This record gives sequence, structure tokens and C-alpha cells, in this order.
Amino acid sequence: MRQRTLGTLTAVAATLVCAALVVSALQQAARNSKLPLTNSSIIREQAAAKRLDPALIAAVIYAETRFEPRPSSAGAQGLMQILPATAYYLARLSGGSAFTARDLASPRVNVAYGSYYLRYLLDHYGGNEMLAVAAYNGGLANVDRWVAQAVGAGRTLTVEAIPFPETREYVQRVLSAQRAYRATYPRALGLL
Repeated sequence: MRQRTLGTLTAVAATLVCAALVVSALQQAARNSKLPLTNSSIIREQAAAKRLDPALIAAVIYAETRFEPRPSSAGAQGLMQILPATAYYLARLSGGSAFTARDLASPRVNVAYGSYYLRYLLDHYGGNEMLAVAAYNGGLANVDRWVAQAVGAGRTLTVEAIPFPETREYVQRVLSAQRAYRATYPRALGLL
């Protein structure tokens, strides 16, 4: 009787452990489908090299492609949706000499260029992530104009005051995703 009870308890414990593993795997799969993350080693590498928050890079990728790179209707390519003209400009700016537009299909190259551009924009806006993200989507010249108009009116540019609805929504999506990536993937992004 005692052996049978011990055997039953062992079987129940094993079943519970298996169930817990299945639930954990399902939760991870659900989290990944809602907030995917691939190429985390490339993201960590570029974040360190460019002094960026890896969650910000992941959030921009999420907002641009949800980690499923495909060319945009405007011709932007790769995970971070870089236009070839922007990439050629960044290649010249960074001293790159062997760049070709098809290099944007490589996650390593695309994230390197997108991260370089994010760093450039952050430097341009004194570290203001909201303005940098707005410029990543809406263009540097537009954001410079919006900032100048806000300053001329005696205020600062806020997310709510961004005139382009698409850019306003993009900034909100990126900043929200950045918080979510920090909370969901701290280990994978090297935040711990």
C-alpha cells in the first residue's frame, strides 16, 4: 500500500512538472508572438558599440517590421527599414566604403546601420529619445522644424503635439514597446 501511494505521488509530481513545463513553454510562445525578439546578440552588440539602450533598438525593429523584414512600399529594407539612400549617406558618414544596397538584407548590417542612425539622431537631439524616434520615422528636417516652431511658441515639442499622425503613433508605439522589451527580455537584451 505504501509503495503504491509513493508511486502514485511520484506519478502526480511528474505530471505536475510536465504540465508546468508545457504551461511555461506556451506562455513563452504567446509572449514571443505578441512581442517577438530575434537577433538579440546583434542587438546587444550594436547597443554596446553605439551606446544605445538595446530595448530601444528592439522597439524600433518591432515598430518597423515586428522582426519580419520585408521591403516597404517606399523601398526601405531589412529589420530596421533603412532606405538605400539613407544607408549610403550613413556609409559615407561612418567611413564605410564597401556598402551596397543588398547589404541591408543582412540583419547584422541592417541593425548596425539602423543603430548608427539612432545614435546620430540621439546626438542631434541631445539624447532626447522621443525626438530621435520621431526623426527616425518622420524625418530629421520635419522634426527640426516642429521643434523650432514649438520653441518659437515658448514650449517644448511633446508627443501629442507631433503634427503627423503616423509619426505621433509611431513614437508612442516605439516608446511603449521599449518599456515592454525592458520588462520582458532583460536577460536576452543584456540588461541584467
